[in-house]
Amino acid sequence: MVERIRRFPVGKLPMEVLARQLNRNRIFDKRVLVGPAIGEDAAVIDTGGPRYLIAKTDPITFTIDRIGWYAVHVNANDIATLGGQPKWFLATLLLPESETGERDVEEIFDQIMETCQGLGISLIGGHTEITYDLHRPIVVGQMLGEVEREKLIRKSGARRGDALLLTKGIAVEGTAIIAREKEKELVGIFGERFLSRAKDFIYQPGISVVKDASVAMAAGRIHSMHDPTEGGIATAVHEITHAADLGAVIDAETVVIFPETKALCNHYHLDPLGLIASGALLIAAEASEAPQVKARLEKEGIATCSIGQLVDRSQGIKLRRGSAIQDLPLFEQDELTKILR
Repeated sequence: MVERIRRFPVGKLPMEVLARQLNRNRIFDKRVLVGPAIGEDAAVIDTGGPRYLIAKTDPITFTIDRIGWYAVHVNANDIATLGGQPKWFLATLLLPESETGERDVEEIFDQIMETCQGLGISLIGGHTEITYDLHRPIVVGQMLGEVEREKLIRKSGARRGDALLLTKGIAVEGTAIIAREKEKELVGIFGERFLSRAKDFIYQPGISVVKDASVAMAAGRIHSMHDPTEGGIATAVHEITHAADLGAVIDAETVVIFPETKALCNHYHLDPLGLIASGALLIAAEASEAPQVKARLEKEGIATCSIGQLVDRSQGIKLRRGSAIQDLPLFEQDELTKILR
């Protein structure tokens, strides 16, 4: 009998597959405080000083437009979700054979260096190569940062009863990518003004959550933060609850979805809950202090909504729509992959 081999679709590895692999891992250095785990955004290492070292890596694979800019921001975001400050960036540039010229390289470097400068980050190294059998550039970013010992925020720190806050709204990044990658086919349907707004989502409301995290931490007791990326806000909720061994109830009617996002998702029959969502920050805050955290964020010009609550694991991970309650879907394959294959 021929053995059937499971093949995975584009996107993140299925959560249970990744969990099995991580369970095989053994960390021999006791200075590693946070290692690889479902829901964890970065590693944390105790180097003996007043601050912990945070290490993160993430590639940019869904888009080639502004790829260097994206690489810096998405890696910086994951440092910020642990309460840290992104400080040092390394980049691996894999570039397609026979399709890469000096101007292409210069453009990516310009994006990386300008974005680093804007965030006070130093570009300290990396690797570049022209890669065989590659049809578009890929940038793999590695970000290092620091966090004061008493300010470290772990994903597993979320507590039963915490309020879940969400900054900006969902699918900021997904909206911009769709508008940029599908502009030619969409302009005749939605018009240039609409597409211009959607393309500029990467700048306004923006995909950086470094400020969001800093403001939230100064406003009240924050137990956990997460940057929703592939699989959207729904997968982010699954990941943060997995890390803390909790359940959640999400109120669908309170989740902010921008009109541009709704229109593009309706056009392509995508679920915005599962669309890549860098730009939003998911915050688990002490319930009694959530109103003041929300107020402080909004005072700083960061729109924030309360989307639900963390509950006991036995209650499951639920989505409430009016009077109906259902399981919150888990998007192991981001909705964006349906149209960008």
